[in-house]
Amino acid sequence: MKIRLGIPKGSLQEATLQLFARAGLPMFTSSRSYFATTRDPEIECMFIRAQEMARYVEHGVLDTGLTGIDWVIESGLDVVAVSDLIYAKQSRGKVRWVLAVPEDSPFQRTEDLAGRIIATELVNVSRKYFENRNVLVQVEFSWGATEVKPPMLADAIVEVTETGSSLKANRLRIIDTVLESNTQIIANNAAWADCSKRRKIENLALMLRGAMDAQDRVGLMLNVRKQDLAAVLAVLPALKKPTISTLSDEDWLAVNTVIEESTAWQVIPRLKEANGQGIVEYPLNKVVL
Repeated sequence: MKIRLGIPKGSLQEATLQLFARAGLPMFTSSRSYFATTRDPEIECMFIRAQEMARYVEHGVLDTGLTGIDWVIESGLDVVAVSDLIYAKQSRGKVRWVLAVPEDSPFQRTEDLAGRIIATELVNVSRKYFENRNVLVQVEFSWGATEVKPPMLADAIVEVTETGSSLKANRLRIIDTVLESNTQIIANNAAWADCSKRRKIENLALMLRGAMDAQDRVGLMLNVRKQDLAAVLAVLPALKKPTISTLSDEDWLAVNTVIEESTAWQVIPRLKEANGQGIVEYPLNKVVL
């Protein structure tokens, strides 16, 4: 039993490949190939543009794939939302589709754009946005380089942004957020109804989420005398609760927990002050919650 997996080609590709590698499923491909192999013989991978992913998943060409919620909504197709994966090209956050105009434009509100031309790749979502506000505009599909179209080719744009730097570089000002989006694992309905394929897809989602949850976290283990345990626990910002086990010497305990990596430089000295000993910080590959 094999599953056909779609990997988003383009801006999300490198971040997705890194995520799969951290999850224990590195992909092997060449820059000119649209196919990839993995260590799992039951997974076949194909690189597809995120904009087209829902179509190929819904049609059954792919059993499952990673794409943005924005493109699933835009397509209007019937696919299963398996799991959210909050990562983008440059960060571990969501992206925004925003309504933007030139910095020196007189437009301040969505309503000010009535009768104007809006350029975007996200045509259906943008039309719905303006319809919900009873603002009549002309939404035109943009084949790319959308930021350079105002004011000569369009009065405003609806464009995706992660940091806002590209909009600022093109001297554009955000009026409103049209849609927030993040990466999502989607599945074909027939594949999801197949018990074997569904289990494979769910396991894939589990491992990818585990790899994401391990990012920016480290493990800590240390030994402490029973009489000092309360002081040590007061220092630890545990993920849930630390694991505590008895050592061969009954007066000593072993403590194991997970913390944010950014806090380790503060926590470790405090653990030492609380009489913790043998403190070890170690990297994490996956954290399955």
